[in-house]
Amino acid sequence: MADFQSFSGLKTFTDTLGKTEFLMPALFMGHGSPMNGIEDNEFSKTWYEFGNLLPIPKAVIVISAHWLTKGTNITAMDFPKTIHDFGGFPEELYKVQYPAKGSPELARETRQIVSLTDVQLDHEWGLDHGAWTVIRHMYPDANIPVLQLSIDYSKDMRYHYDLAKELQALRKKGVLIMGSGNMVHNLRMVAWNKLNEENYGFDWTFQMNQLFKDLIINGDHDKLIDYTKLGREAMLAIPTPDHYIPLLYTLGLKGKNEDVSFFNDKAVGGSITMTSVKIG
Repeated sequence: MADFQSFSGLKTFTDTLGKTEFLMPALFMGHGSPMNGIEDNEFSKTWYEFGNLLPIPKAVIVISAHWLTKGTNITAMDFPKTIHDFGGFPEELYKVQYPAKGSPELARETRQIVSLTDVQLDHEWGLDHGAWTVIRHMYPDANIPVLQLSIDYSKDMRYHYDLAKELQALRKKGVLIMGSGNMVHNLRMVAWNKLNEENYGFDWTFQMNQLFKDLIINGDHDKLIDYTKLGREAMLAIPTPDHYIPLLYTLGLKGKNEDVSFFNDKAVGGSITMTSVKIG
């Protein structure tokens, strides 16, 4: 469970006119199994508490590990569909619909503020499980517009970090930007017989999870961007970068003096961590 006593909500700054404005926090959510979307567990309870304690956002933009594209896209439809992009789960999970509105206006605004690439407006995707399984706990009334920004899988890690920096202006306008993946994510090595064991992780899982947290606290983002240079354990933790890239978006949104907090800091099934990050 998160230590909400240490969370300050919005971080303020004063502009040249002396007016106090607000900067929406940024999040990285370890989303884990799609079953977290319907289960009442320690992870989903923390997501629910975030929805109650964070300032109410104008909209939410999610960078999910599960929307990989050639080029960078943003959903621009009025009503994004709920995508059940998984297999082998209980029928109850496939029946879930999350009817949040989209925001074509915010999609166009996002496209305009990004200079690093030509962001394309998408009308086909929707909300995949990296988005809705978390957000339906945060905002169960589906009363906040939700968009997704895709991951251009052809680009290097620096591209994603730099693109996130261009999105910082949206935080000043009350937009909650959320990366959704897992800090350590190796499905091939999951100990399926240990899924129900509390905080079960391999030695390298805890080693890399702690190293990642230390680098985040120290603001050493360059090493996190060049994670392949962190040794064999890093490659076990991140055999493919899809679930790690959303973390780089969250880190790219961090201002110079903003606080960092961790929550849901647990291992699952040996080779996955739910460790999540709050900026601001």
